Amino acid sequence: MSNKDYFLKILNAGALHRVIGNCIKAFSVENPKITLEMKGIGSREGAKMLLAGEKCDIIALADQALFAELLVPDLVENYFVFATDQIVIGYDHFSKGSKEITSENWADILLQPEVSFARSDHNLDPCGYRTLMVWQLAENLYNRPGLSKELENACTHYTTYPKSLDLAGALLEGKVDYAFLYSSEAKQLGFPYITLPARINLSNPAYADYYDQAAVSVESKIPSKNIIIHGKPIEFAVGISKTTQHLDLAMKFVDLLTGQEGHAILEECGMIPC
Repeated sequence: MSNKDYFLKILNAGALHRVIGNCIKAFSVENPKITLEMKGIGSREGAKMLLAGEKCDIIALADQALFAELLVPDLVENYFVFATDQIVIGYDHFSKGSKEITSENWADILLQPEVSFARSDHNLDPCGYRTLMVWQLAENLYNRPGLSKELENACTHYTTYPKSLDLAGALLEGKVDYAFLYSSEAKQLGFPYITLPARINLSNPAYADYYDQAAVSVESKIPSKNIIIHGKPIEFAVGISKTTQHLDLAMKFVDLLTGQEGHAILEECGMIPC
C-alpha cells in the first residue's frame, strides 16, 4: 500500500478545532499524500462514541481524566497531556452590562434579569462541567451561599449547546450576552473576556486541592448511572486508538502536536503548551 492510500481520522474536542486544523496543515506539508479528517465533538461525547464502536486513529480531548475513566486500557493504550487553559467569560460589544462587568462583579451582572448567559452541556463537554465547578468555587471564594444554584437557574438551558464551540457560535450570533469558554476560544474568535481569579478558573496547579472541593454529577459509561467528578487544573490530552491501522503515522501526528511545532501552534491559538 502506498502513502496515497493512507487515511487518518481524528476525533477532537471542539475547543481544539483550530489547533488540530493547523496541525493537519503542517503535517500535510511533510506528508502530502496522506489524507487526514477531523471531527469536532464534546470530549465526553467523543469518549463515549469510541465506547459505542466509533472508529478513529487519534483522539484529542479537553480533559485528560476522560482517558483514565473511559478509554484506557481497552481502547487507548496511553495518552499525552499537551496543553492547559482557563475558564473565562466571553462577551461582545452588544452584551448587556459589558461596560460595567469586571472580574469582581461578574456574578451580579450575569444575574440581572435582562442579561442572558450560557454554558455547554456538562454531560457531553468538559467546559460544561468545568463551568459548574467555577460557580461552586466562586460561591466559596466570595462567601455567597446559594450563588452556584442561582447561576444554574438563571443560565440558558445547557442542552442548547452540546460543546463550547457551539456556545461560542451563539455568542458570535448575539443569541446570548455572555458565555463561559476557554480563554483560547475567546482569543481565537476575537471576543473580549473577563479573566476570573486563579482560585476559581481551574488554571493553576497550585490550587489543585482547592479545585478538588468542586464536584459535579455526570452521566457515566453505564446507562442510567452517574459518577461524581471533582475539579482539577485544566489539561488537554491526546491518545492513539487501538483500532488504528496506521500506528506509525498516528504517532507521527501526535509527535507533531506535542513537539516544538505543535507548541508554536498552541501558543498561536492562545493555549499554554505543556
